[in-house]
Amino acid sequence: MAERASTQGEETAGVATVGKAIEVLDLIYEFGRPVRFKELQAASRFPKPTLYRFVQTLTEHGMLSFDPDRNVYFLGIRLVRLAHAAWRHSMIAPVAQPHLSALANQIGEAVYLSRLDGGQCVCLDRGAPDDLAGMFLDVNRIYPSYCTAVGKAMLACLPEEELDRALTQQSFHRMTDATITEEAVLRRELDQTRERGFAIEDEEHIRGILAVAVPIMTPVGSLLGGLGIHAPDRRTDLAKLKSQLPEIQKTAGKIARDAADWSFPEANQHNAKSGI
Repeated sequence: MAERASTQGEETAGVATVGKAIEVLDLIYEFGRPVRFKELQAASRFPKPTLYRFVQTLTEHGMLSFDPDRNVYFLGIRLVRLAHAAWRHSMIAPVAQPHLSALANQIGEAVYLSRLDGGQCVCLDRGAPDDLAGMFLDVNRIYPSYCTAVGKAMLACLPEEELDRALTQQSFHRMTDATITEEAVLRRELDQTRERGFAIEDEEHIRGILAVAVPIMTPVGSLLGGLGIHAPDRRTDLAKLKSQLPEIQKTAGKIARDAADWSFPEANQHNAKSGI
């Protein structure tokens, strides 16, 4: 019994250590640039010796890199390799890119593929028309859900328990004068989103940017991600963006079907052999 308790204690300590190391990585990511140790220390909750130990261990394992000339730390190449592997293994990102490019060139606006992670939006990929390439949001960046069209489109599709959890993870920070900053108001917006089948962003995240978005759902109704159009109000308006919704919804359906086929090749092969 004592041996089992000792083992459980070691496992708990190990999990806590991993969690703290991830917290350090997240903190460096949030700076959005190479960071000096003193800056990291000022922003961290850990004592200096603990933080230094984590930073050195992460550097030794390639999760962080250190530039001695500038005396700064930044996310390491091992994380880049892991990120690329995660992207390739996602059930939606690898199959979506051709559809994103085709849709972008068809409607003449940039389109974005996102998923929910910890209640926030992660931009997985984008498609841009040839004349607008390179002008829009970065892939792999994290964006708030409560004030973006694609975020609201995905939140509106969550089961009640998952939605409650996701809403506790929203910051409700005011980005612009139009930002929703209260949970009750957001819930009403999500009710409207469910009823109409798409979400709207009217300068809520970035001043001057408009967007519409739809969820990407599996055939059995599980959320895969979200697909949206972003454009500046100097070039378009919400009515024009809404007019593109049939094509956006059609593309979301194509991505969902391709993702389902790609995700379960073994099951598909088994079904074919069984005559199912």
